[in-house]
Amino acid sequence: MEKRPTTSRAKKRLKRFLLRYYPPGIILEYEYKGQRRTKPIDLLDLSEHTDVEVLINIIVRQEPLISEKRKPILRSLIAKLSSKLKTKSSGSYVLDKVLKAHILPLTNCAFNKSGDRFITGSYDRTCKVWDTKTGKEMMKLDGHKNVVYAIAFNNPFGDKIATGSFDKLCKIWCAKTGKLLHTLKGHEKEIVCVGFDPQGDILATGSTDNTAILWDTNKGVSRFVLEGHDAEIVSLQFSADGNVVVTGSFDTTAIIWDVNTGQSLHVLEGHSGEISSTQFNFAGDLIVSGSIDSTVKVWDVSAGKCVSTLEGHEDEILDVCFNSTGSLIATASADGSCRIFSTMTGQVKQSLTGHVGEITKVSFNPQGTLVITASSDKTVRVWEVETGKCMTILKGHTDEIFSCAFNYDGSRIITGSKDNTCRIWRRET
Repeated sequence: MEKRPTTSRAKKRLKRFLLRYYPPGIILEYEYKGQRRTKPIDLLDLSEHTDVEVLINIIVRQEPLISEKRKPILRSLIAKLSSKLKTKSSGSYVLDKVLKAHILPLTNCAFNKSGDRFITGSYDRTCKVWDTKTGKEMMKLDGHKNVVYAIAFNNPFGDKIATGSFDKLCKIWCAKTGKLLHTLKGHEKEIVCVGFDPQGDILATGSTDNTAILWDTNKGVSRFVLEGHDAEIVSLQFSADGNVVVTGSFDTTAIIWDVNTGQSLHVLEGHSGEISSTQFNFAGDLIVSGSIDSTVKVWDVSAGKCVSTLEGHEDEILDVCFNSTGSLIATASADGSCRIFSTMTGQVKQSLTGHVGEITKVSFNPQGTLVITASSDKTVRVWEVETGKCMTILKGHTDEIFSCAFNYDGSRIITGSKDNTCRIWRRET
């Protein structure tokens, strides 16, 4: 048996265990040199067939922070995770609230991690913060001089909000008080996408000026300008560890950047049309990209190479996403269909048809058992991943739906439409 390292245990003191249900994992909170830090143990392959005792022994052998006497706690935590995985999510959702959010069309909506608050951006130049349970407006973030197009919480913390605007500025706000913390100046054209790193210390903004900028969220200053694209950047996302960020562009490429240096690591070339969407899997070793060339590509992050091309759609790909563990990919297309692919084999698991308009957005629930699709046909459909069956059609919007998302536990869905309303849907128990 390999020897356990002992030097680091003398320096690091485990304080407590935290559970992460989606994707399954255990977070170790420990003290090191007087500071609290965290370290994740990812259990992405945990299932009802997992040999728990073997898993516990592997964790204890490989993780210096966990001693033999902690095995009972570990056993209890893994049992909780396993129990959560067995819980079947109902695919039946009903309307909870209709929010007439803004006087002009919405551009985006997003939950904080817990789902008790959400934000909306609008052509009326504002971002609003809402209480999910009551449906009441909590704050209006006012200060931009043009459309507020891109919005984001610094999840999982949820104490900061970023708003990107056609006025070329990005603003960072306190999510609790609505106070403006920083105005970020640097782009020469409209900002169309924003995203925080997992630690909340860095914000990325993408613009039609063909650049992305990484900002220090505490100081409100630019860290790096990411130059390399030949057309506007329409998609960006940090990896789960925050070390790299991917940008997708209308120049048909995606670029992987080193967050610590601002240097380009890989240019992902292969699509023959504009890229519409990019996303990392949770492990951070794969990226999926969707394009108007009707294909989806999966890329190896470390090598910067395409490992598979997912074909079958007959029109533009408008959105792509991984499930929480990264084992499945869902695609939304202008051909009115959604497909679910196996990440490992590239095979189509389900072809979801029923919409009579293009599908603009797709998202898995946290458990990975359901998929929602938003369409220009004014409806959102809830699908069961295992069977491909449409479980519910969410009707009521009077114009195209451009945004849909689950909250953290999948009990609620938010939809945003060009009819200027947001709707909150709750799961029937």
